[in-house]
Amino acid sequence: MQRTHRRLGALALLLAAAGPLLTGCGRPGSPPVKGPQPDRLPVYTVESAFTLPDSPTWNRAKKRGRLIVGAKEDQPYLGEKDPATGRYSGFDIEIAKMMAASLGFDPATGVDFRTIASANRETALQNGQIDYYVGTYTINDKRKQLVGFAGPYYQAGQSLLVRTDEDGIHGPQDLDGKRVCSAAGSTPYQRIQQDYPKAELVAYDTYSICVDNLLTYQVDAVTTDDTILMGYAAKVPDELKLAGKPFSKEPYGIGVPRGDTALRLALDDAVAAHEKNGDWKKAYDATLGLSGVPAPKPPPIDRYPAN
Repeated sequence: MQRTHRRLGALALLLAAAGPLLTGCGRPGSPPVKGPQPDRLPVYTVESAFTLPDSPTWNRAKKRGRLIVGAKEDQPYLGEKDPATGRYSGFDIEIAKMMAASLGFDPATGVDFRTIASANRETALQNGQIDYYVGTYTINDKRKQLVGFAGPYYQAGQSLLVRTDEDGIHGPQDLDGKRVCSAAGSTPYQRIQQDYPKAELVAYDTYSICVDNLLTYQVDAVTTDDTILMGYAAKVPDELKLAGKPFSKEPYGIGVPRGDTALRLALDDAVAAHEKNGDWKKAYDATLGLSGVPAPKPPPIDRYPAN
C-alpha cells in the first residue's frame, strides 16, 4: 500500500503540467516540483535594429508585432508549461527566447509560445501556424525534405526510463516482449519500431502520459532522448531511473519553414553568438543543469546549403 501511495504521489508530481486538476494531488511529503527559477535566468540583449527583409516568416512576424513559437509543454527542464500561470520554462524555451532577441523581438513581450505535439511539427511549420519550433526536435535528412533546421544547439541521445524496481532492462536489447511507450511521430518511436521490432510499442501525443503509464505499471519502459528522461527521473529519483547508456545521436535543431533560408541562416548566426557570449551555458545551468548533469560542449552548427 505504501508503494501505491508513493506511485500516485510521484504521478501527481510529474503530471502537474497536464492540467490544473492535478495540482496539489501529491501525497504529503512529496518532493517539491523543481524547475527553473525566473530570477536565475539570463537576460538577452534585443537587437532592436535587426532586419531580415528576405525572410517571409520574419516579415509576417514583424507586421504582427510578435513571434509565434512552437514548443513542448510536458518536458521537465526543457519545455514545460505551468498550468496555473501558463508560463513556459526550460532550456528549449530559453533557446527560443535567445533567438527572438537576436531577431529583434523582446522575449518578455514579443513571443507567444504554442504547444505543438511531435506528430504535428512539420504541418505547423508548413501551414504557417508557427514561425519556428524549439522542442527537442532532432535534425535528420528525412525531415529536411519537409522543413528547415538551424543549429544544432544541443546533442542528445535516445535512452530508456524505467521504474527503480525494474532489474530486467539495461538497454534496448532487453525490450523483446516489453511494453515500451514513446511519443507518436517521434524519432525514438521510429527507431524502436525499426531496430527492435519485438518490443510492444505504445504511442501517445505526450511523454507525460507515457510516464503516467510507467508509474502505474501499464508499460515497462519509456523511450526518448536522455535529456527528457533526465528531467523526469530527477524529479522523483526514488521512483524512476535511466537504464543503460544512450544508443543514438540526436542533434536538436530549430525548425523553420523549409523555403525560408534567410531565417535559417540568421538563426544559425544567433546560435553561434549566444554560445560565444555565454548565454547558452547560463541558460543550460539554470534549466537542464538542475538535473545534475553539467553542461556539455555545444555541437558544431550545420550551415547546409539551400535545397
